[in-house]
Amino acid sequence: MKTMLSVAALALLAGSASAQTVPLGADLERFDYPYPVRWFEARPQGANVRMAYLDVAPTAKANGTTLVLLHGKNFCAATWGVTIRGMTAQGYRVIAPDQVGFCKSSKPAGYQYSFHALAELTRGLLGQAGAGKVVLVGHSTGGILGVRFALLHPELVERLVLVNPLGLNDTLAEGVPYTDLGKLRAEEAKTNAASIKAYQRKNYYNGVWRADYDRWAAMLAGQYASPDGEKVREAQARLSDMIETQPVAAELGRLGVPTTLIIGQTDRTAFRATTAPDPARVRMVPQAAEDAVKRIPGATLVRLDGLGHAPQVEDPRRFQQVLMEALRR
Repeated sequence: MKTMLSVAALALLAGSASAQTVPLGADLERFDYPYPVRWFEARPQGANVRMAYLDVAPTAKANGTTLVLLHGKNFCAATWGVTIRGMTAQGYRVIAPDQVGFCKSSKPAGYQYSFHALAELTRGLLGQAGAGKVVLVGHSTGGILGVRFALLHPELVERLVLVNPLGLNDTLAEGVPYTDLGKLRAEEAKTNAASIKAYQRKNYYNGVWRADYDRWAAMLAGQYASPDGEKVREAQARLSDMIETQPVAAELGRLGVPTTLIIGQTDRTAFRATTAPDPARVRMVPQAAEDAVKRIPGATLVRLDGLGHAPQVEDPRRFQQVLMEALRR
């Protein structure tokens, strides 16, 4: 068995200014997840891929509902660990996949990433798991995927919950210049532990950093620092191209499933807004959500004052209370 790094060790290494980043493998081979990892195999675009996922049974009396948690670009299925524990204790079955291109899942060379492709892979995974009709909870980039999945397969979605999602506005139309794959690769070449932490502290956590965030920064940095880290950089560049060119803003009016938006109000995320000639024109997630809720039929907006881009990480208890209320509606 490969050695896994403990939570305490990762936090110590990430928090020390002098410590080197610990290579964890391009597929996070040396990073432990909070629950056993399962696998879904497929052959899209002529390439064999594996998707890692967590499938956790209720620890209380089962209520018959399956939650599917879709992670963001700088997150993984493991990041949902506290949410999984809390929701399974309320009787929910919880499935949390790592999408292709991310985390423990495959990163095939030359793969053409699209939210349509990721949605179809997710559908196949849920079919293998026998999930039936599910509640989709999509965070950040996972919010775009959740919308796309609900548009393609509304018959499989009982409810859609969007947590600080990207894609509610078209940032290219708002002035963000298109960045081609070559430039995205060059940017990824500069990504390291320091840049990851600085970006998240500024945009996700309103300038505040806590020790419990270190584990997740170390997780990402450990992928980049691995001997096969170039595979991660290439996948992340291609995924950034997908995010910048495939917003769902124009299609929100077609959503036909009950939808709740849970939005941390101090979120400063607006994809690549700093590259725009006039960044003030580009709406951040909270501003985009105010407009989006008016265009999604019957949608509800829940504002979380004092929380940022990842409320499930920043204040898990408060987030779970709000999520439970949304599911009871």
